[in-house]
Amino acid sequence: MEPPLDRIKLSQTAKEQLSKLKRYTKIDQWNILCRWAFCKSLSETSTPSPVPIPADSNVEMSWRVFGGEMSDILILALKQRCHQDGLGTDKETLANQFRLHLHRGIGYLAGDPNIKKIEHLIEVAVASQTGEKESKGKQ
Repeated sequence: MEPPLDRIKLSQTAKEQLSKLKRYTKIDQWNILCRWAFCKSLSETSTPSPVPIPADSNVEMSWRVFGGEMSDILILALKQRCHQDGLGTDKETLANQFRLHLHRGIGYLAGDPNIKKIEHLIEVAVASQTGEKESKGKQ
């Protein structure tokens, strides 16, 4: 499956936020933290604000490194989210939405005062899933 972009370059702000997360969680690979962040943003009901994101850091990775074995699943999740948000699924839209979701997710994770170690990332994911199931059951 064709990725929305070949190379991912992060903003300096995102790099600093990821550095903080690396210290707290002891997860050394940028790509793993970026996957967590991307999925966190996708789980939010609101669409990310369409703000310009500079590619002004020295952190860069290929889509293949970012996605790893989950690459196709992440592409499908992005396409589904774009469809759900009433956006197109052309390459440019996918690339733009990917960058917005990635950077929003990094900001959410870095700004969460409860994330101080890797276990807290798991708690955030489980709580998000549990809250989603509970709210669906109340409808």
